[in-house]
Amino acid sequence: MSHNGGVGEPSTATLPPATPPEEPRRRWALTVLGVLLVVSGLSFLGLYVWDAYFNPVMDVKAARQQVEEVRKGWAQGRTPSSKIPGNAVALMRIPDFGPDFEVAVVTGTTPHALNVGVGWFEHTAAPGQVGNFAVAGHRGASGPFVPLLDLKPGARIVVETRTEIHVYALTSSAADLTVDKTETWVVDPVPVPPGTGRGPVTEPTERLITLVTCRNFFHSPERSVAFGELVETITK
Repeated sequence: MSHNGGVGEPSTATLPPATPPEEPRRRWALTVLGVLLVVSGLSFLGLYVWDAYFNPVMDVKAARQQVEEVRKGWAQGRTPSSKIPGNAVALMRIPDFGPDFEVAVVTGTTPHALNVGVGWFEHTAAPGQVGNFAVAGHRGASGPFVPLLDLKPGARIVVETRTEIHVYALTSSAADLTVDKTETWVVDPVPVPPGTGRGPVTEPTERLITLVTCRNFFHSPERSVAFGELVETITK
């Protein structure tokens, strides 16, 4: 008498092949690597966008402190030397930028000067003097010259020192003049564009102001430039 499926008879059922132990670990490692690559890519993209478009480039808190220190020094009768780089020698207000806009004018155009205010090209005329008083400022998210290209001719630029208030009026718009950063004629005593046949004029007779900033919000080799002239000086 035979017995189906008895002892010793091979089974006809088939089992799925066993997964090698290392396969789950390999898949997990690949998943983790993929996630890390995506996160790294997004991080680099975020840093680029921040640096290119939203980097404040100006320490807002330090800029406010700089203004306060200038006023404190004036109240004590101190006039900072304009010959020392980094010294704040004046305050600048631009009414079209709002009633709260006020920044220090700092000697030199070093990263520090541009980080806490606007930088004064120290070889140019002092505020209110005959010649070209030229300053540079950042744009970026919180730079002082973010809306500079919106200013129209006639806009007022107020520059206050310890003893005087100088009011300049723009004669041109920064939106209308773009130069390469190597074109230094814009800060000459009399800014004359090359190719006019006049050549550099070294003996100024007018009291001018020049405002310089980056053409774009992000880092750019091009500069936007606005010119103005003194229209009033008030003795404090």
